[in-house]
Amino acid sequence: MTDFLKHFRSEQLEKSTEKVMNTQCPYCSVQCSMELVEERIITRKRFKTKPNKQDPTSQGRLCIKGANAHQHAINGDRITHPLIKIDGEFVQIPWILAYEYIADQIKEIQRESGRDSMGVYGGGSLTNEEAYLLGKFARVALKTKHIDYNGRFCMSAAATAGNAAFGIDRGLTNSLAEIPDAKCILLVGTNIADCQPTILPYFRKAKKNGAFIIVIDPRETATSKLADLHLQPKPGTDAHIANGMLKVIMDKGYVDKAFIEERTNDFHLLKEDIKAIDLKEMARLAGVSVEEIEQAAVEYGQAETGFIFTARGVEQHANGYENVRQFINLVLATGKIGKHACGYGAVTGQGNGQGGREHGQKADQLPGYRSIENPEHRKYISEVWGIDEKELPRKGVSAYEMMEKVDQGDITGMLVMASNPVVSNPNGIFVEKALKKLKFLVVVDMFLSETSRMADIILPTSSYLEDEGTMTNLEGRVVLRKGERPLPGEVKHDWQILCDLADLLECKSAFNFSTAEDIFNELRIASKGGKADYYGITYSRLKEEGIFWPCPHPEHNGTDRLFDQSFAHEDEKAVFYPLPQTGSNERISEMFPLYLTTGRIMEHYLTGVQTRRSTELNKRASEPLLEIHPETANQYGIEDGVLVELTSERGTMVIRSKYTEKIRRDTIFAPFHWGDSQSINRITSPTLDPFCKMPEFKISAVRLTPLTEKLLDTSNKKTDKEKEIKI
Repeated sequence: MTDFLKHFRSEQLEKSTEKVMNTQCPYCSVQCSMELVEERIITRKRFKTKPNKQDPTSQGRLCIKGANAHQHAINGDRITHPLIKIDGEFVQIPWILAYEYIADQIKEIQRESGRDSMGVYGGGSLTNEEAYLLGKFARVALKTKHIDYNGRFCMSAAATAGNAAFGIDRGLTNSLAEIPDAKCILLVGTNIADCQPTILPYFRKAKKNGAFIIVIDPRETATSKLADLHLQPKPGTDAHIANGMLKVIMDKGYVDKAFIEERTNDFHLLKEDIKAIDLKEMARLAGVSVEEIEQAAVEYGQAETGFIFTARGVEQHANGYENVRQFINLVLATGKIGKHACGYGAVTGQGNGQGGREHGQKADQLPGYRSIENPEHRKYISEVWGIDEKELPRKGVSAYEMMEKVDQGDITGMLVMASNPVVSNPNGIFVEKALKKLKFLVVVDMFLSETSRMADIILPTSSYLEDEGTMTNLEGRVVLRKGERPLPGEVKHDWQILCDLADLLECKSAFNFSTAEDIFNELRIASKGGKADYYGITYSRLKEEGIFWPCPHPEHNGTDRLFDQSFAHEDEKAVFYPLPQTGSNERISEMFPLYLTTGRIMEHYLTGVQTRRSTELNKRASEPLLEIHPETANQYGIEDGVLVELTSERGTMVIRSKYTEKIRRDTIFAPFHWGDSQSINRITSPTLDPFCKMPEFKISAVRLTPLTEKLLDTSNKKTDKEKEIKI
């Protein structure tokens, strides 16, 4: 018996294998690096995740999403073969047939309705290489102007504001390593503890070092627990707080006159407006006290060093651009930028939200953050791509406007890659109806998402474990993600799919790439001399610490802090912005008496297509919950933990209530990670910011109806009808 056990144990060890894969979390903009250990014992697999302690950004930390990211990559629901819809059902077909069918449909659509009848819809989770190639594919292979991506809903307000104020847009103007030395930090509309939890220790360390932390958020969150001062404004009123703070700073003499004179323009446009501000009125409009605004202003104004960080709570508004400009005014007025522990940061949401918007996915952009309408920029990129500048399309329209173009019949075919627009767009019911009008829809995805269910063809793509490429994190740090796991089934990388399709569209020579590194080397040349200059970055240089852009030549060490000496406008000065004239179109009323605001929770990411395939994450958060103050709930007859119908002018959705005293009584909160009837974006507003085309996600006027009560009403009406029939 003993000999048998020894033999069995020896055989078991021989059949046990262990594979260690170096990778990065595919979710938020921190891009935490890790090792995934895949153990195979006989026929059983087991996975263990180990954080990389050498990671300069996360410093060896992982959140619950990163620790379980592999679960979606190994999920049995993954699509591993091309699928075509026949009589309403998806069936497998060979790649060559899928490609030929797609190419034929594209040619037919463009022959009938012109080049711009094809649309391309990308995503902020694509690698830099794939984002670059998608933009090139749209403009060179399809020759269409209609391309945009879901990053429009993430960073567009802050990006447009940063470009206008500073001349350049990079999420953070400084590295995260400087945060612990700041004496005052404003966190405005951002819940870092849930959305980017692995960088929260930077703020904890700052607090330990004596920093005064101010949080501006309608909700009490895990982030607001850090705050020395928490202001809870009405949704959409952040700019009133910023302008009130600026008035106090000016009245008390905290402005940096030398900095304003030497390094900025247009302060005079703002100065008279600020003098006329009534501080009590600003406080009333925001729903906070005068004393809170004054305290925030004094703490930030008198601090020797300081940061202001904004995120979607400030930016996802129809006046999001102007909101951000008001907070940048505070930074410029106090001179807290361009030096150690002083700066501004827009906390990027998506994994490659930063890099994804730098290299050509946006409707108006070319690689290197060049403008598609600038003659010199067009000429340079056309030469890199080997095409006549006249063949390069002009700018298209934003992501939601593309949906309107589909509804109007201007776009009749669409390629969707790395996105789920049915769930991520505002006014989701309209978007779903519009997409049903398409003559042809191709979706590249790992799973059967709410959007890919509508497709004519689905092409299976690789996961983060399999797809090598560079990503740019929230600091502007370019890092190299390895793809060390073999591709499952017949799965291909996004870049391979684009190259293969380009070949069938008679553009093989412009897409003759065999590795991701080949694409990156062309991206380097395309970005050379642009605002987002990656030319000096190479795969061989991208060790664990990564390299900050701009990096203009191979001997350059990268730029971890922007604006030490100058800003990026031609005159090297930053620009102030006058008081905004616009506000939200959403108004509460007797019919819609509550403010709805939306956001993330720690367990899920974006529309949940990947995180909802994680067993561990689903255990922790299996459905969306509507946060509502108990007093508000009682007013509308809503019990804790019951299903309710949430209604706006756009439509309805269904969600379960969750009592909390950590939210304003006039405001409710819902996450956006679920689809179908539980998609909160079925009821959000499509009103767009005129500067950046950001939709009004963060404030919707809504009403609540308990479903139990509605069912009872329906039952009673039925009974009455039955009585009438009997009579």
